[in-house]
Amino acid sequence: MDGIVNVLKPTGMTSHDVVSSMRRIYNMKKIGHAGTLDPLAAGVLPVYLGKATRLIEYGDDDNKVYHGEFLLGLGTDTEDITGQLLQSLPVPSITRENIERVLKTFTGNIEQLPSRFSAIKIGGLKAYDLARRQIMFDIPSRSVHIEELSLLWLSGNRGLLHIQCSKGTYIRSLIRDIGTQLHSAAVMTYLVRLRVGNFIIDKASTLEEIAADPLSCLQPLDAGIQHLVKVNLPIHDCNALAEGRYITVTEPIDELGTYLRAYTPNGEFIGIVQCKNQYTLCPHKILCRQLK
Repeated sequence: MDGIVNVLKPTGMTSHDVVSSMRRIYNMKKIGHAGTLDPLAAGVLPVYLGKATRLIEYGDDDNKVYHGEFLLGLGTDTEDITGQLLQSLPVPSITRENIERVLKTFTGNIEQLPSRFSAIKIGGLKAYDLARRQIMFDIPSRSVHIEELSLLWLSGNRGLLHIQCSKGTYIRSLIRDIGTQLHSAAVMTYLVRLRVGNFIIDKASTLEEIAADPLSCLQPLDAGIQHLVKVNLPIHDCNALAEGRYITVTEPIDELGTYLRAYTPNGEFIGIVQCKNQYTLCPHKILCRQLK
């Protein structure tokens, strides 16, 4: 069984917990997910089954949308409300205009220092494992892109942010830095992921809904790579690619070096090819066998 399921992850479960549930529902082991969500967070979690797991890294997860709730005045080791309290600072008189002015400084390309309780690998080990064992380590900063950042509501020391950002962005670390810029501290109190690439929360299914009708929730193999340019190829070219051979096309393709999603003339998805030059394609991730 191959394809992708847009799962509505509930609060309280890890992304690994969701995958474990999906393995039981579909009675198969080869399942993975794209874009980890912490237990505190809920929302869209694309889960890949069978051959689709080979396409996870090519998914359009570079465009994510979140709603993140924050509380000013507190700082924790995990940078969210579940962590150990490290700071309790006074909150200066803050207006909506103050916050919106600060938010503008975080839009575009920014350098971000991720949480020490993140899943980033440090010497082969996850940072949060090292942090929990109280092992000292340095975590590198990273460049991320914040496409959109706005304040949806503000009530006292609490507020809600709308964030559209690139993959690799840590929302709790963003909230931490916003609190610092407001001359206080801040923690994330809740997070909902509304979109990952083509997968949106309105079309997501709960684990209960998936268990009730697993097949109806399964989307095609190529559902996560619709951002790649599509190319239709003759059957003999599809077979050549399946054998690992380069092919020559008759019409020029102006996508040098990029990946394309390839299909048979009747629309069957065969995998991902790479454009070597305008007239040459090479196999990259071919998921089909010989076709007749």
